[in-house]
Amino acid sequence: MSDKTIIVITGANTGIGYEAVKAFLTASQPYHIFVGGRSPEKVESAINSFGDTGIHTLVPFQLDLLSDESIAAAYAKISSEVDHIDVLINNAGAASSTPTTRATLLQDYNVNVAGTYAITDTFIPLLIKSSNPRLLFLTSGLSSQEEAGKKDSPRYFNPPAGWPKPPAPAFLSYRVSKTALNMIMIDYDRLLKNDGVKVWCISPGILATNLGGNPEALKRMGAEDPYIGGVFIKNVVEGARDQDTGKVIRRQEVQLW
Repeated sequence: MSDKTIIVITGANTGIGYEAVKAFLTASQPYHIFVGGRSPEKVESAINSFGDTGIHTLVPFQLDLLSDESIAAAYAKISSEVDHIDVLINNAGAASSTPTTRATLLQDYNVNVAGTYAITDTFIPLLIKSSNPRLLFLTSGLSSQEEAGKKDSPRYFNPPAGWPKPPAPAFLSYRVSKTALNMIMIDYDRLLKNDGVKVWCISPGILATNLGGNPEALKRMGAEDPYIGGVFIKNVVEGARDQDTGKVIRRQEVQLW
């Protein structure tokens, strides 16, 4: 175990998390990856789909970001098996595509901000024991306030006068929650600086995952293969963007706040 980089990744039985695990399995250096998801059966199925993992080890664990008991149980399991972790990848998230209401705002915030904060806070004691600790949060290009406020941005929606307004660009609850998540990252970057933890928000681009509800519809809008996001995560873990810690990073640039 001592020669393997130990990773904990949430929401890894599907989407970008699954593709990140797939990318790590191509590495020449060995990884020991705790693969998390809400459904134990789906996590096991995802792990089985990889077949022979060679020098790498995949270990399933159950995690529901809406349950403090689930987070505590995940920590108890992992801390009983390893004395540290090297990387925590906060990939699990939620995106309400229905019209914005109090309920959708609370739902996306509870998962993407409160739940992500809770698991990070729980696992910090294991992370800071690493000799090369890394903390990643999966955010979104939709979280950029500067881009959303630009009048020439496709994300700026200027409807005609009157009320009610026609539907605005979707996912307001998701966008608001991911903007808040960026602030969580900034605070952890500050708090963990003297512990040597490298911290980022990862903005992987528009990818055809189930998070948007319909991968095929997203592809028609120009969404890329989720594996691109998985490779991006792997590259960050392996040091490709160490000069950009404490920032929201895209594959080719630093994202505006």
